[in-house]
Formats: sequence, C-alpha cells, structure tokens
Amino acid sequence: MADQLALNLRLRAETTLAAYIPSSEQGEIPETVGALVAGRVEVPQLYLWGGPGTGKTHLAQAACHEAGAQGLSAAYLPLAELSAVGPVVLEGLSTVRVLAIDDLEQVWTRPEWQRALFGLINEVREREGRLLFTATARPDAEQVTLADLRSRLLWGPVFHLRPLDEPRLRRMLQLGARTRGFPLGESETEYLLRHAARDPESLMTLLDRLDAASLKARRRVTVPLIRAVLDQD
Repeated sequence: MADQLALNLRLRAETTLAAYIPSSEQGEIPETVGALVAGRVEVPQLYLWGGPGTGKTHLAQAACHEAGAQGLSAAYLPLAELSAVGPVVLEGLSTVRVLAIDDLEQVWTRPEWQRALFGLINEVREREGRLLFTATARPDAEQVTLADLRSRLLWGPVFHLRPLDEPRLRRMLQLGARTRGFPLGESETEYLLRHAARDPESLMTLLDRLDAASLKARRRVTVPLIRAVLDQD
C-alpha cells in the first residue's frame, strides 16, 4: 500500500519550506518543520491546525520534500482524498522515516480510524520516525472520542496557523510566481488581490493557470492576460 501511495500521491513542486510564507509572528513554524525532519527536536511529532488557507497542506508536503532532500523516506497522506479507502491506507507506513498526515479531521470521528491512528503513532515512535499532522481543530477536540488518541496527538508541539495579512499575501503571490518561472509585478499583484479569490490555495491554482496561459500565448503575465484568464471562470 505504501508503494502504491508513493506512485499516486505526487507532491506539488512548489510546496517547499523556502516557498512557505508564515503569518505574522509565526516565522518559527517552517524552521520547526525543518528541525522535525532533521531530527533536531526533542519530541519527533508536530501538530498544525487552522482554518482553510493557512498553509497546512503546504507544510505537510514541504516536510516530505525536505525529507527527500536529506535522503530520508517519506509519505504524504491527504485524508480528504483517502478517507473513503479506509484505514488500510496506513498499513506498512510505520517504517517510513517522515510521515505527514493531512486533513486529520476527515477521519477522527470514526472509531476504526482512531484505533488505526493510535497504533500507527505508537509504531512510528518505536521506530524513531517523525510525524506531522494537520487538521482544522486542536488535537484535543471533542470529536476525538478515543482518549488514548487525543493523548498521542498532544505528544509533540502544537501550532495554530493564522491567516496571512495582505503584505504576506503579496509576498506569497510574487514568490509563487518566481517559483513557476515568471515575474509578477506590483500592478499584476494588486489586480489579483482585488479581483481573485484571496485564499492561498485558490491563488496558487490561479498562478498555475496564468503560467500555462502565458506559455501558450507566448506572452508575459500582465493585467490583460490575468483579466482574460479570470474571465474564463
């Protein structure tokens, strides 16, 4: 199952630690993720929670990118996509060095998943692996009815991710554009923030569309091109 997941669940190329823009006063979060992967933390587990657009998926994938760069085995599990398969997707993953489990809230009300996650955490810790969890609520949320699982999810540091303010949204857009190989000027950035959905996931998807449109038309990414792409919606 782990080999099959590795084939089917590709990481986005741009979801690296270097490309992550933290919210105000949370600059330590990407550093903490990097330290987790490198084994420089006292407790090799990290729990990140927050609302939509706070970078949870980015950081989960970034941990796996970082592991690969260090020659460590890694697996990324987006439970929003995998919950229907059942906890069988967790089988064989205790040997992975860095395991990032995204969208934990998708399964934590289901007893069979709670038991499987409890067992997996114990096995990974016994093998000295590293664990990163993301969810939309705290690890001690009342939906986690298995007390033993709640206690395991609280073993390591817990961070509440905050939404980005406008200056950081601008930085994120311009860095995301550079990562994709094209510049994004101030006027183009301003137009995007005024006319597009402002959540980071939607903005990154829009950058992908702009990149494709720019290559197809052999044009720079300008306000008219952005307007044309947005008019397609």
